Amino acid sequence: MLRNINNLPGARSIFDRDTVLHLRIPFSFFLLPVFCFGLSQASSVSISNTVIVFVALHFFIYPGSNIYNSYMDKDTGSIGGLKNPPPVTPKLYYASIICDATGLLLCSLTGWQNMLLMSLYVAFSKAYSWRGIRLKKYPLVSWLVIAFFQGGYTFMLAKMVAENNTQIAWFNAQNILAMTIASLLIGGSYPLTQIYQHDEDSSRGDYTISYRLGIKGTFIFTLVMFLGSATLLYYYFSTYGRIIDFFIFSGCLAPVMVYFLYWFLITLRDPKNADYAHVMLMNKVSAMCMVVCFTILFVISHAPVV
Repeated sequence: MLRNINNLPGARSIFDRDTVLHLRIPFSFFLLPVFCFGLSQASSVSISNTVIVFVALHFFIYPGSNIYNSYMDKDTGSIGGLKNPPPVTPKLYYASIICDATGLLLCSLTGWQNMLLMSLYVAFSKAYSWRGIRLKKYPLVSWLVIAFFQGGYTFMLAKMVAENNTQIAWFNAQNILAMTIASLLIGGSYPLTQIYQHDEDSSRGDYTISYRLGIKGTFIFTLVMFLGSATLLYYYFSTYGRIIDFFIFSGCLAPVMVYFLYWFLITLRDPKNADYAHVMLMNKVSAMCMVVCFTILFVISHAPVV
């Protein structure tokens, strides 16, 4: 037993250059908009708790999920945020444990409730990739899990920690609607991130929703999901907020729609344009525009700081 423990690699040797690259920390920026959405709708903001959970999620939990997914998938081609991934080694597995443990310990500083909520996110992220369960190989199930946990669940985490409120009463009609909108936004964009990986995913038996929809179907599906989320946002802001907020959202997201439609058209002419470079640019444009949007909404809402 002691011999096995002594043979475990040290943290310094685990986090070598290749391992750090597999963390794909910059990729966390693409998931930031939902967190910003949650903060923009908070009635008050606990700065210390919000910063701690933000750091835990974006610098440890998300990268921990990324590197665990890399370890399980053993990708040789481009993956989200990493065009040429280094070879996969057992170090990635240990790194994922360290990242998850660190993230959860940080969350514990804000209360056991937040740590428990984050633990559920970690559990489902592992179930998504782990070959013992491998939710990723089921198109509809994997899509629902990603849409909910990276969408509505993350919105809930952000807003709950900001308001320092984890009571059951938090789940009112307004918050449930906002969680649904966040899930639709992620559910629409997620298949686009898989559009260039059809061959590699299917070779492992992972028949993703994007693979099932096909290239053209993925674009149409994303467009329908975006229009659905925009419709619900109009109702949400007109019912619970200010209608001007919807027009701010529309203005900020206009560049996203312009690029999306341009990319769709050139891909219809040549399917080879459904590639890694276009996916990453779409992610960057979308993330930047939405972060700007929800930052503006946060500022004009004048949420009191406590």
